[in-house]
Amino acid sequence: MLKILLLLLWLFISAACEAQQKPFTYSHSAIIRGDSTKKEIALVFTADEFGEGLPAIRRTLHKQKIKAAFFFTGRFYRNKTFQKNIKQLNREGHYLGPHSDQHLLYCDWKKRDSLLVTKDSFITDIKQNINTMKAHGFAVLPHHYFIPPFEWWNDSIAMWSKTQDLTLVSFTPGIRTNADYTWPQMGTAYKSSEWIMNWIREYITNNPGKLNGAIILIHAGTDPRRKDKLYNRMRELIEYLKLNGYTLMRLDEMLGN
Repeated sequence: MLKILLLLLWLFISAACEAQQKPFTYSHSAIIRGDSTKKEIALVFTADEFGEGLPAIRRTLHKQKIKAAFFFTGRFYRNKTFQKNIKQLNREGHYLGPHSDQHLLYCDWKKRDSLLVTKDSFITDIKQNINTMKAHGFAVLPHHYFIPPFEWWNDSIAMWSKTQDLTLVSFTPGIRTNADYTWPQMGTAYKSSEWIMNWIREYITNNPGKLNGAIILIHAGTDPRRKDKLYNRMRELIEYLKLNGYTLMRLDEMLGN
């Protein structure tokens, strides 16, 4: 009981301090949106098993003169198939961060406060991810940003992340680009790239300013059963966001860290 009370007190104090310092939006103690008064957007990419989109993503970002943030699992960093492109992302000034080592599911999908990992297993896993990054020459800075696997976490995971000097972030809820991992055989859960692009256009048209400070997530690779890859339409997405007055920034720069 005492541990629960201390956890709640820590979360309350932490949330209060963060709210006073920066005008961000939080969920379960993780940042899910930057400053909603500014027309700024951060593109973030995650990957674990698939990463075939990295060359196309790199080329588009270079041509559009945009820096993005990439969050990879330890096994993705160790995969020799992807290492050339990861090193190029680093050389080109993109932000690299952890995404867990083995892409663990931290908590129950239906009962979010039910943990599926212990604190020790969480710390061991994230340290393996970070050690892999360092072994490949990628800097891990104080208060480094961290996107949890499956973009699913709870207050305990946020607290444990802070003990490892990691700042938990995730995509802004309601933005449908993260559905780019789906494929047709998933039935109604499948969202085509055209559907996602149309959603973005309609959302911006009908909700001026509602993407301010948004963190937009796209997957760096998807299951081969998905043939229409959203990353192949990034130029179209970026140009549309620019046309509507948005400035695309690297995540750490948008969040002021």
